[in-house]
Amino acid sequence: MRRIAIQGQIGSYHDVAAHCYFEQEEIELICCETFEDVFKEMKADSNVIALVAIENTIAGSLLHNYELLRESGMQVVGEHKLRIKHSFVCLPDDDWESITEVNSHPVALMQCREFLNGHPNLKVVETGDTAGSAKRISEKGLKGHAAICSKAAAALYGMKVLEEGIETNKHNFTRFLVLSDPWQAEALINPRKSNKASLVFSLPHNEGSLSQVLSIFSFYKINLTKIQSLPIIGREWEYMFYIDIMYDDYTRYRQSIDAVRPLTKQLKILGEYMEGKSTI
Repeated sequence: MRRIAIQGQIGSYHDVAAHCYFEQEEIELICCETFEDVFKEMKADSNVIALVAIENTIAGSLLHNYELLRESGMQVVGEHKLRIKHSFVCLPDDDWESITEVNSHPVALMQCREFLNGHPNLKVVETGDTAGSAKRISEKGLKGHAAICSKAAAALYGMKVLEEGIETNKHNFTRFLVLSDPWQAEALINPRKSNKASLVFSLPHNEGSLSQVLSIFSFYKINLTKIQSLPIIGREWEYMFYIDIMYDDYTRYRQSIDAVRPLTKQLKILGEYMEGKSTI
């Protein structure tokens, strides 16, 4: 049985994504309060795999998770894209007339802003987890409280669904990375069968340094699918660049890495893996 560390409670979107990715396997979830705790679980036991949200099509990138990944030394071995469908849920005895407060993760609240704007009488309270909000309301019997979470979490904690699909944008996907200790990675993915890689590097503060790197990738027919820059603390106007690239030929991809390495500083391959499926 695989042990998977996630941020959030049973019934969270991390839980749903983990079961989608490992759908043919039996898994045991390690539920963590924070993403820092997820990486601590991996460092404490090299057999623990993690599933970590890295970007959302509406909220954008989870910048802190990029830094946690780079600093941890863990390796990306896969990804999964999950369609996020939010539900407005409450205790079985509550209804629209009795609800005065709604609890959820700040990102979920942001994704349901149009719905919440239509209910200005509701007090909006940020929490650490979508499913955790439903669990807390259920266990404490908090009448008049509602949660925004998945339909699965509502069923799990005996909550009533008052409305489904309350997210503002229906093209709401979160991309999750599957992470492993580098020594365990080969058992999960054969790099030569990969078609996607995540890299991080910095660049000298010279004119055209980034365009040179991108030109080399273009020459080798490497498709750049994402680029994210983060400032380097203590080094003004210098940045770490996190990029995702896709390729059809592993040899040409490795040749492109050899070509760009002299132009970069601190280049690190965070992982080579297969492009993830989407669950709608």
